Amino acid sequence: MSDPAAPVFDAATLERARVLFAREVSFLMGAAQIAGLPAPDLPEVAFAGRSNVGKSSLINAVTGRSHLARASNAPGRTREVNFFVADAKLRLVDLPGYGFARAARADVRKFQNLGRAYLRGRPNLKRAYLLIDARHGLKPVDAEAMDAFDEAAVSYQILLTKADKLKPAEAEAVVARTAAQVARRPAAFPRVLATSAETGTGIPDLRAEILEACGIQ
Repeated sequence: MSDPAAPVFDAATLERARVLFAREVSFLMGAAQIAGLPAPDLPEVAFAGRSNVGKSSLINAVTGRSHLARASNAPGRTREVNFFVADAKLRLVDLPGYGFARAARADVRKFQNLGRAYLRGRPNLKRAYLLIDARHGLKPVDAEAMDAFDEAAVSYQILLTKADKLKPAEAEAVVARTAAQVARRPAAFPRVLATSAETGTGIPDLRAEILEACGIQ
């Protein structure tokens, strides 16, 4: 396998991705049940991960907006499948987190099952991004999520969040270790990307990854 931390995209591709997300990006809707999803008429990428891993913050960083996705310190805040439209060309999808959430157990099951149902049955889903806290690495609950992706044949890529909390050498080691851990998983995309919504680390590459996954030139 090639070095997972090595640059992948050239300057022209990075600039094309920056320009797309500098254009209009807006909240479309939140769906509380599968029947309420928008028509599958645009390519979509979805952000999944443990509660409080930073999905909303990362979406805000990708789009260059401060308050597009509602970030919270309270685990389990996202209880719908939330859709955002970028330049009328693609959608970003914020899924309910899994793991601990400050909600009644029945409610937790309801909104987490909603996210799983979306992943299993969305024909225009081009890639799922599985967010992992860089400080902690993969946990057993993340392995369960990857099992579900593999079984559903949903292409997914690991994004390490909060990489600014680690020293550069530590972040590189986590990237390499994580890439090795997912190397044999059938639906896992081979590149692991370290990101920080706080400092912007990895955000230009993530924008380019999204455009490539959606086939946007």
